[in-house]
Amino acid sequence: MSFDAEWAQHKAAALAGRQPPAMRLNQVAPEAGDGPAGGLLAGASSINGNANLLIEIAALLHEGRPDGDASTMARAPRAHADVSAQALRFARFADDQFKDTIALFAALATRLKTTGTGFARVDDDTARAFLDRLLAEGGYVKPESG
Repeated sequence: MSFDAEWAQHKAAALAGRQPPAMRLNQVAPEAGDGPAGGLLAGASSINGNANLLIEIAALLHEGRPDGDASTMARAPRAHADVSAQALRFARFADDQFKDTIALFAALATRLKTTGTGFARVDDDTARAFLDRLLAEGGYVKPESG
């Protein structure tokens, strides 16, 4: 199905007040094992993997950071004083935004790691409660009696 046809379906569904069909990005079918459209499946390994990916992105951004001397060519006397002032102002702004972006990725990674730890704890507690209940309330039934 083309994008235009899919978009027309979504617009028609929205105008009619019905639930739109599930959207497939770039015409790729959902992977086997994925939840229903709009569902969310997460595991500790997935959460920790995404946290590690954010740290890697932050590290790559840091390695490719803007050169501190990038605005040197625009300084007086090579350039007009107004041009020099604006180039310096932009360089400071860009550096500030760059540092904020790296800090954001690092903070998100930290929060994801914390979430992964909490997820694993809840998952372990759920499994332990199930096994405790099975041991406390379960009983052996001989195969021939069933």
